[in-house]
Amino acid sequence: MTVPDDAKPVQNPLTLVMKIKSKKDAQALHQLLDRIQGLPPSENPIVAALTKIATVHFARFVFLNNDANLAVITSYDHSFEDYINDFVTEIGHVFDQLLSHMADAPPLPVREHREEFLAYVKANDIPSVGTFYSAYPQLTVLDILALSEED
Repeated sequence: MTVPDDAKPVQNPLTLVMKIKSKKDAQALHQLLDRIQGLPPSENPIVAALTKIATVHFARFVFLNNDANLAVITSYDHSFEDYINDFVTEIGHVFDQLLSHMADAPPLPVREHREEFLAYVKANDIPSVGTFYSAYPQLTVLDILALSEED
């Protein structure tokens, strides 16, 4: 069954699963993410980027397969290319730090190798099974924020 374009959600899923080089790299990633995520929101570069970009509904990091993989799982608005480019612009340096611990990583820094990074993310994105569900399929992050200010 094909969903008409006007019925497709404006949100899209991303399940980026990256293979970690070694146990030592997994430990370094845990330390890096704990340090970044432990910062107050005003000092956390990931939170600052998510707030500024204003297209991401949800985002999280998850270690998988006994620390063999790191997943970045998000739901975002609109175009995949725009979404990835916004992140490269805002926090490319954070991706450089993460990717330095990944097997088969694209060339770094990602700001100088956007196309390669985009291809890497596409190649390591695990698509959803079946239809992507959204409780509010036509509302972007900006729409939801505007509606929440009306209350």
